[in-house]
Amino acid sequence: MLFRRRARMLRWLVCGRLGPVWMWKALLLFVAIVFAGQLLGVIFNKSSVQPAARSIFSSPDAQGPSLGSCQPHTHIMFLKTHKTASSTVLNMLYRFGEERNLYFALPLGYQLGYPLPFNAHRVKGYRGPRAMEFHIMGNHMRFNKPEVEKVMPADTFYFSIIRDPVALAESSFAYYKEVAPAFRKAKGLGDFADDPRKYYDPRLRNNHYARNLLWFDFGMDHNANFSVALAQRGEAMIHQAFKLILISEYFDQSMILLRHALCWPLDAVVSFSLNARQQKPSSIGGMSGSWMGKAAAVAGVNVRGGRSQAKTPPNLSLTEEQREKLRQWNALDWYLYKAFNRTFWEEIDRFGHTQMEQEVALLRMRRDDLARVCLRDGGKPVEAHRIRDKTIRPFQSGLVKILGYELQPGLDNTTRMACLRMIRPEIQYKDVLDVKQFPRAQPIQAQPGQQSQGLMIAAGGSFLRQDSSRTGGERQVGVEGGGRTVEKGERDWDGSHLMRNNQTLIRVQEKGRLR
Repeated sequence: MLFRRRARMLRWLVCGRLGPVWMWKALLLFVAIVFAGQLLGVIFNKSSVQPAARSIFSSPDAQGPSLGSCQPHTHIMFLKTHKTASSTVLNMLYRFGEERNLYFALPLGYQLGYPLPFNAHRVKGYRGPRAMEFHIMGNHMRFNKPEVEKVMPADTFYFSIIRDPVALAESSFAYYKEVAPAFRKAKGLGDFADDPRKYYDPRLRNNHYARNLLWFDFGMDHNANFSVALAQRGEAMIHQAFKLILISEYFDQSMILLRHALCWPLDAVVSFSLNARQQKPSSIGGMSGSWMGKAAAVAGVNVRGGRSQAKTPPNLSLTEEQREKLRQWNALDWYLYKAFNRTFWEEIDRFGHTQMEQEVALLRMRRDDLARVCLRDGGKPVEAHRIRDKTIRPFQSGLVKILGYELQPGLDNTTRMACLRMIRPEIQYKDVLDVKQFPRAQPIQAQPGQQSQGLMIAAGGSFLRQDSSRTGGERQVGVEGGGRTVEKGERDWDGSHLMRNNQTLIRVQEKGRLR
């Protein structure tokens, strides 16, 4: 009796208050279906998850056609000639070395003592022959092989690049018109070509930019009177010292030959043109910032104040007669160009024209692919002031605009870093490598009378000090090793004064302007 009463009460509770039994059964069935659906969904999703998209730089196309069983060269000396697309080549070397943690023979400033003949002590961190291993050397120098051999290992691969002397003269005139007295005096390049001796004085500093510049960069006397015997000796010297001479006018073919000579992957020789000038000359405004002095250093331009003045664009127009006169004026360079243009095509004959065409097509396709991924506006070069990231603006030191690139927004970190390396200008890239190789040391105790200067010295003896004055300005004091004699009134690469102090060169940049 008691049991029936409790059963009726339970049915009343379930049916009356908690709902009928069929509803509970339906609810349980629904929960079971939902659970099963979720379980099956998880399994399905796990089986259909796609791997994260890889960077374009890790795709199989990055390697290019097989090179067989050869091993990549890592001891490389590149003679960086002027106005020959050499900045683009140097960028390739910087990228290759940085990605593999190779050690660079970097200059104390931004050039390896140029225009003086190269001296091993101009290399930052150099401690004597074979004291340490340098892998890559490529900054501007005037070639001096005995001194280079003190720095670079015996198995180093030497190469360089040359350009048609007429095209080189056009670029040099635009870039160095304010630097070379011979160019500065001429109204235009055609005016100079008509009578070079009217403007050229071999005794004046920086006039080497105006005659046989390739011959000069290779370390020979660019003012020597032309003779076939002299030209042949120069050609033989270059043949003996360098394993490969590239031709600027055939840049892509040059990159394929270089890739095979160095046993490098395709991406290592794919590049975007760097330090290129705007083909339509126009006046340029100044660019303020701490990089102006470095730009002037590379070009040899004296900059006063924080902002340069707008310049009249150079007249580069030439008649065919004037072009021929420039070939005669640069006869030693013209001989070299013809000679190494001939050997260049002999190399391609041995390589095979069909294979060369195929690999050049792959290189250009790869360049286009990387440009679409890396660069804004399809890879079109832009004027420096239009580049939002000021750290990758190319420096403006001539009478024409030097163009640069903007990175595509929204790149993943790996891709962005690889793209950034491809467009980073030469001066900024050198600074990045310098910081990696020579981390800055702790401040040392100042000498008497220098308590407020905050001098710092890094490994390799580079200039590192920055000191804020009472007015909030900033001046730099630099230190260079090597112990060479300092002439009275001598200036360093950035126009600052050099003074002797305990076997060390101290350079002082005055606040407010570069001299």
